[in-house]
Amino acid sequence: MQFDLSDEQAMLQDTVHRFLAEAGGLERARAFAAGGEARAVDLATGLAQLGVTGLLVAEEYGGSGLTLLDAALVAEVLGRHVAPTAFIGAAVLAPMALQRAGSPGQRDHWLPRLAAGTVTAGVALSEHAGGREDAGVEARDGSLYGRALFLIDYEADIYVIADRLGGLHLIGADAAGLTRTRLNTIDVTRPTGELRLDGVAAEPLEGANPALIRDLIDAGRVMYAADTLGAAQEMLDRAVAYAADRKQFGRPIGSFQAVKHMCAEMAAGLEPCRALVWYAGHALGALPDEASLTACHAKAHLAEVGTMVARTATEVHGGMGFTDLVGLHYWFKRIGFNRQMLGGPQRVREEAAQMVLSG
Repeated sequence: MQFDLSDEQAMLQDTVHRFLAEAGGLERARAFAAGGEARAVDLATGLAQLGVTGLLVAEEYGGSGLTLLDAALVAEVLGRHVAPTAFIGAAVLAPMALQRAGSPGQRDHWLPRLAAGTVTAGVALSEHAGGREDAGVEARDGSLYGRALFLIDYEADIYVIADRLGGLHLIGADAAGLTRTRLNTIDVTRPTGELRLDGVAAEPLEGANPALIRDLIDAGRVMYAADTLGAAQEMLDRAVAYAADRKQFGRPIGSFQAVKHMCAEMAAGLEPCRALVWYAGHALGALPDEASLTACHAKAHLAEVGTMVARTATEVHGGMGFTDLVGLHYWFKRIGFNRQMLGGPQRVREEAAQMVLSG
């Protein structure tokens, strides 16, 4: 039995890592945050050329036909580089929804465009993972009404929107009756927003049902967990490097027992998370009976461990950890954003408990 990544999976991660490093890494994220860009077109174009946008799209539609584990590996690298680009909605959830619930015509029209990166899709299903009482979307007579919050990949050309009853619908970002509002969040690397729908004509995905919504939420949770894994690993690596370089009293601070313990605590907490995320990604495609529970475990546990690593890595840096010069806050805030998207750890653990109790 194979418990490690395949050579192809390791190469996938390395290829995306090298591209993002050459594209600027932290400095690219900093420029995106400061420049007011709606989309990082250079990153989106480069990732499309690498095949990332078509990762899950079937080969017959121009994609690679890979697995959700492969997508989680890419999400991990994107988190490590705090990449300001669409992925979870555009390259994971939207292709899943279209391939499983779309008509032949919808698949023929949209999947090749998503795979090529010429169209970006946002996804609205946060209300099914714990929305506000005044949020939610209703479908009536072919039109959508209501309010969708915290869009995944908000800056998009089309949206896949879940209604309250478990249906899915396609609309254009320029549809009549649609009002888009960008929301301010702690994570400036991935814009999110709100949609208000007042009689917006929508194209239903006829094969959608509540079970598919559940699967989309599971997949999204694993992707956010993987993104947190990558972000936390980068914060740990930077803390260790800083502790080896920074000197006090003529010695590197990494030689002090207290700092050693802080770094060891981060490493001991984070390392088992990698296997958890990989297994959760594998379960999404290969172990459907375990997928929801494992996704909950991965999302909740990475939220807690990621928060611990973010806090401790910042403390290792001392006062420098809070400065924009070091830039740790980009990872810190991304981890905080991931923690809450599609359900915070308390809610997700409650769902897991209910699954166990229901047998």
